[in-house]
Amino acid sequence: MFASRHLLAGRQLAFRRLAAPQSATFSTSGVRSVAVGDRIPNVELMEGSPGNKVNIAKELEGKGLVIGVPAAFSPSCSENHIPGYINSSKLKDAGKVFVVSVNDAFVMKAWGKTLDPSGESGIRFLADPDLKFTKELDLSFDGAAIFGGDRGKRYVLVVENGAVKEAHVEPDNTGLDVSAAAKVLG
Repeated sequence: MFASRHLLAGRQLAFRRLAAPQSATFSTSGVRSVAVGDRIPNVELMEGSPGNKVNIAKELEGKGLVIGVPAAFSPSCSENHIPGYINSSKLKDAGKVFVVSVNDAFVMKAWGKTLDPSGESGIRFLADPDLKFTKELDLSFDGAAIFGGDRGKRYVLVVENGAVKEAHVEPDNTGLDVSAAAKVLG
């Protein structure tokens, strides 16, 4: 009888532990999101080919934009998001402009030529195939269901002197609202 009560009490305690809200009391790495004032990560991206490295932090020591997209050649990115910036009369006042995606350098080069054949916009298309830059900013998400693997959220960072002045991150990862050219450039 004692053993049965002890076993029952143990099961009830285990059940209460499972049913009780869990809270983390120790973490080796906290959840971090890009925020105003954060420095642009000192990470090399690729432009045109894997051997052509670009340190985006050094490139953005002045003024500029980082436009993050979930995938090159995807409908919203190709038809609305990036063309909105290419066609904006206010783009020239934004400083250096980079489009970053979790694609390889060859795809980004081809996509850039498709969207801006003459290169007149001045927008540079950079590849982040290993997600180093994207993860440093905590802007990655599990895109396996749509894109086959982890991807970068849709966002725009307005940068001044190497730091984020404004962060426009889509709350649903892939929608096009807060990061649209009309909202970011005014």
